Amino acid sequence: MTDGAERERSAPLRIFGGIVSGMNAAGSCWIVVLMLLINIEAIGRSAFNEPIIGVIEMIEISIIGIVFMQLADSLRRGVLTRSDGLFNQALQRRPAVAHVMGIFTYLLGAVFMVIILMGSIPYLRESWAEDYYIGVDGMFTAPVWPIALIIVVSVSVTMIQFLLNLSEQVRALRGGRTAPSTHQGGGS
Repeated sequence: MTDGAERERSAPLRIFGGIVSGMNAAGSCWIVVLMLLINIEAIGRSAFNEPIIGVIEMIEISIIGIVFMQLADSLRRGVLTRSDGLFNQALQRRPAVAHVMGIFTYLLGAVFMVIILMGSIPYLRESWAEDYYIGVDGMFTAPVWPIALIIVVSVSVTMIQFLLNLSEQVRALRGGRTAPSTHQGGGS
């Protein structure tokens, strides 16, 4: 394959990697905003006896959004919570067995993301149509659909990342080489 064709082929992967990294960065920025909000609310509550209404609700709903936004990047970098002991031993002693394990693991992950999507998409539609909100009427309310949308988008991106990792394991199994981005923290 020529350099131009290789660059063309990897451009969508670079764009996808940018999306995944951007979602992770947005989640990190969201954490900083929440920390500031919590501190401002604590100072207002203790120093001026004026708490900010709705901070607890915003924290509750934000944690969900942040976790899902950072999920695909954790998977892509190989830092998603897991135990690598058996996989790394198999990779050293029997690379083909390790790649089969990787294929199975990433396939299960992709299937799990599909199952989550099957529940999340109807919930997104319903939360939009029925105007679901969190909070107390007259004090503070926030719509639920933005978080439901974040979940749907994030799970879709994570599913794609699982499939990319799966394809790297398949290529490694066929070529008899190590798939660095799926077990050593490399990127897509």
